[in-house]
Amino acid sequence: MAANDHAATPTSLRRVRGPGCLWDRLDAARLARAIVAGTIALACGLPSLSSPALAADKVRITGLSDVAFGTIGNLGANAVRSQSLCLYSGSSTNAYNVTASGTGPGGAFELASGGLSLPFEVQWSSSAGQSSGAQLSPNAPLTGQVSGATQQACTSGPASSASLVVVLRSSALSSATAGTYSGTLTLLVAPE
Repeated sequence: MAANDHAATPTSLRRVRGPGCLWDRLDAARLARAIVAGTIALACGLPSLSSPALAADKVRITGLSDVAFGTIGNLGANAVRSQSLCLYSGSSTNAYNVTASGTGPGGAFELASGGLSLPFEVQWSSSAGQSSGAQLSPNAPLTGQVSGATQQACTSGPASSASLVVVLRSSALSSATAGTYSGTLTLLVAPE
């Protein structure tokens, strides 16, 4: 396939629309959010109920938006999309962990177009406004994150407290076949 055929390769990740995701002992119904193909779906972690101190902890993530790359014309450069969001942790230390999984084999981060696949990377920062962060591995929690949010939906205090970064590497783009690619990214957050 000629290089100019790749220029018409729109890619996108989308999320399930709805309110932020909050877990506590009385809010287990929110885990039932469906994972829909072509979206970033959201799940929340349940604290261990074996520990009374942890049972009252809460986490909430709000402000996720669609991650759309559109038509990518420059295949020699990484395509990066970042967004700031609100991640609140009600643990005594404001600490939390985040686990990501995709829809590729074993939870790999992959976009698909028919039988074709396009890998992507996911990075996380516990600071807002970042264009890079700690590399996430599928199904492996990134621990030791601390939230600066002072309110569950960031309606007071900082307007956002974390960054989600999605990267399409030029090495993957330059070898991709033209097509419309989409995928699902699931984020699982839990207090520490």
